[in-house]
Amino acid sequence: MRVLLLEDEADLGSAIKRTLNQEKYIVDWAVDGMEALGYLETPDTHYTLAIFDWLVPEISGLELLRQLRKQKNPLPVLMLTAKDGLQDMVTGLDAGADDYLVKPFRMAELLARLRALQRRSPQLQPQQLKVGNLTLDYGTYSVFRLDSNGKKQVVSLTNKEFQLLEYFMNHPNQIVTSDQIRNQLWDMGAEPISNVVAAQMRLLRRKLESMGCAIPIETVHGLGYRLNLQNMANR
Repeated sequence: MRVLLLEDEADLGSAIKRTLNQEKYIVDWAVDGMEALGYLETPDTHYTLAIFDWLVPEISGLELLRQLRKQKNPLPVLMLTAKDGLQDMVTGLDAGADDYLVKPFRMAELLARLRALQRRSPQLQPQQLKVGNLTLDYGTYSVFRLDSNGKKQVVSLTNKEFQLLEYFMNHPNQIVTSDQIRNQLWDMGAEPISNVVAAQMRLLRRKLESMGCAIPIETVHGLGYRLNLQNMANR
């Protein structure tokens, strides 16, 4: 789950990013409105939620929110602000904010509000995602399938393995490139490592093979990778 954070206060931004990372969110942190706009316009990067501070340099969080809504972008946005007046709150909500949090606040409240936004969002994820003979369980961060005897075979996944498999299961039979995967599953500010996707693919395949799924994600040489449902059906 990817979050765009727009916050120019270094200590607060760092604390929010750290907290969200601990909760398994992928976070892109922008310190001004122009940087945040650049993240939003990056190809193959899609956000589940956004957190905008109202008063930031270049383009304010409020103005960026207005731009999103003018473009009919439904991205759920939580506004952060020191403005606690009723009229300020009304202004933020009328501009298209989905929720409003006044500084200072506790991280537990921030997380609770994000969970509430997810529940109300059309992008809400189900408890399980099933594609072919694989089922991804959001509650346990695991994947399982039923063998020929109806017995459940379960493998626990790391955070990144889970995100990688989820990405493929949301794009079955499609060829996806390493760049597309990297743009969606790694923070924008993360130091680029040329073989990071290939390395994670090896780890994920190893775990899937341990429960009898022999290479359900195939390499399409010169193009990328594909979760081939026909291959899965034949195993």
